[in-house]
Amino acid sequence: MSDQVGAKRELFEYALLRVVPRVERGEVMNAGVVLYCRARSFVVARTHLDEERLRALDPQVDLAGVRAALHAAEGVCDGGEAAGQAAGDAPGRRFRWLVAPRSTVLQPGPVHTGLTADPQAEAERLLELLVR
Repeated sequence: MSDQVGAKRELFEYALLRVVPRVERGEVMNAGVVLYCRARSFVVARTHLDEERLRALDPQVDLAGVRAALHAAEGVCDGGEAAGQAAGDAPGRRFRWLVAPRSTVLQPGPVHTGLTADPQAEAERLLELLVR
C-alpha cells in the first residue's frame, strides 16, 4: 500500500468494480476501483475499460451502457450534481451504496482494507495493479 515517509497512514476500504456482460456465464472483468478513507472523508472511483477484452467476453456487449455505468460510479463518488440523489450523502454512505450487491452489468467485488498515507495515490495504484 502507498507509503510516504513520515506521513500518517490511515485505514481505507476498497472494492473492485466488475463488468459482468452475461450473468449466466459468470465471467467478469475488472473495470474500476472504489476507495473510501473514513479518516479523511474521502471517496473516489477510478475506472478503465478495456473494450477489446470486454468484446472478447461478449461481442454483443452494450459498451455505451457499460461506459455510462462506470461514469455514474465516478459521479457518485465526486458528489455534487454528478451524484444525482446521492449528492447530499456523506462519503461513507456513497461508498456503501456503490459496493452494495446488485445484479446489473456492473457489480462490486468484495470489500478489502489497507493502510495508506495517500488515498488518491492508493486508488491509482490499485487501478494500475488490479484493473489495467
